[in-house]
Parts: sequence; C-alpha cells; structure tokens
Amino acid sequence: MDAHNMNILLAGFGGQGVLFAGKLIASSALIDGLEVTWMPSYGPEMRGGTCNCSVCLSEKPIGSPLVTEPDVLVALNKPSYLKFVDAIKPGGICLIDQSLIDVCPERSDIQFVAIPATKISEDNDLQTLANVILVGQLLKLTGFSTVEVLEQAIEHSVSAKHTDLIAPNKMALKIGYNAVNQADCK
Repeated sequence: MDAHNMNILLAGFGGQGVLFAGKLIASSALIDGLEVTWMPSYGPEMRGGTCNCSVCLSEKPIGSPLVTEPDVLVALNKPSYLKFVDAIKPGGICLIDQSLIDVCPERSDIQFVAIPATKISEDNDLQTLANVILVGQLLKLTGFSTVEVLEQAIEHSVSAKHTDLIAPNKMALKIGYNAVNQADCK
C-alpha cells in the first residue's frame, strides 16, 4: 500500500472523536504537501448516533472525496465494523478498537489489527482519546506521515480554548504508535 495515495474510512459513534481523528490525518497530509479530502458523514442522532469520515490522501489531484472501497478502515465500534469491513479493498487494513469490538474477520485478504484503544486510554488517564491512539497505530501501520508532523497537526487541530488538550493528545498518539497488535484470530 502506498502511504501517500490512500483512502481511509474512520467510523464509530458520534462523540468518539471520529471526525477529529480524520482531521488529524488530513492536517498531517496537508503539512506534508499532499492533496487531501476530508468528508464527514453523520447519522441523524448526532452524539451517540453513527458517524464516519472519509479521508483521501494523494500525490495527485483527487477526483472524488467519497470513499466506497477504503484501503484502510478504522472502526471504533462494532456496528461500524460490521457495516464497512466487507468494503475494504483486498490487501487493505482493518484497524479496530478491541475494547469495543469482539470479532475476528472472516476475510483472509486483509490485514486485521486490533488494539484495545479505549482500555489503553483509560489506563493512561487519557479518557476520550482512544481515537488518537488509533491514529498513532495507523501511522505505525502505514507510515502516512511522521510522529512529528502529526504532533504539528494536533497543535493546529485543537481549538485555542482547549490548548490544555494538546499534551494529552500527543501522549495518546505516541502510546498508540507503540501499541502492540492484540488480534488473536486463529
């Protein structure tokens, strides 16, 4: 998989930080000088409802921001995993929050990576940052950018009234990058 030409779909419940995670990926790609699209999609319920975000990274102009066959799926909950796992391109990656998703894929043509992001965030007093932990793991898996550039993206993406969240987000990113795949699908 070409890390600079990739379609990513992030999906979960509203309030899990799906859109923020997508913005981090998109912001890092902009800093790296890539072409980028970021397209959110909300369920009717907003917080607690379904939510997903398409991010396209490319070295060339992007024709459509819609991701129907992702190279990568980052699933933060089981309904999102079930809805989108079959859409992943063969040879693609499925990254899940194992704390909330207790499945093994029936597909053998994708790389399946499971880290307990929610548990890791709680164990490190970083509640609500499972999304950034998953972005860190995605960086490790694909090399779409660097830790340093993603830290810059965090600084750009966290609002001015929440600057106290910059350091915890950077910590979550590094913890996610260093997390070990726990998928036990045999």
